[in-house]
Amino acid sequence: MSYYFSKTVGTDFDKALEDATEALKAEGFGILTMIDVRATLKEKLDADFRPYRILGACNPPVAHKALLADDKIGTMLPCNVIVQQHENKEVEVAAIDPVASMEAVTNNQLESIAHEIREKLKKAIETL
Repeated sequence: MSYYFSKTVGTDFDKALEDATEALKAEGFGILTMIDVRATLKEKLDADFRPYRILGACNPPVAHKALLADDKIGTMLPCNVIVQQHENKEVEVAAIDPVASMEAVTNNQLESIAHEIREKLKKAIETL
């Protein structure tokens, strides 16, 4: 099982970032964090890197259910979604597969929540 799912989109980086944010919003996710990896690597290491953002996406009602089921599940939140531009200029959007990331967790309630979030993330990615 892969730990992510992704889609190459036919837009530029900025448009893909905007579209991904809107698609996630349509599925009930808010963006809690947005890490500009390119800028961070430049600032911290003086290293050049391609456009790459990590979005910390959270669906509050589902996150609340997960936290009630297991108070340590916060170590795995929020769900990361990346938008990156490859060297060939293609732009890809990828999301963590929460089912794969929760394989080590033995809690039936969390398993069903992971499946619910997987479907929402997949739907958001597929609409791009």
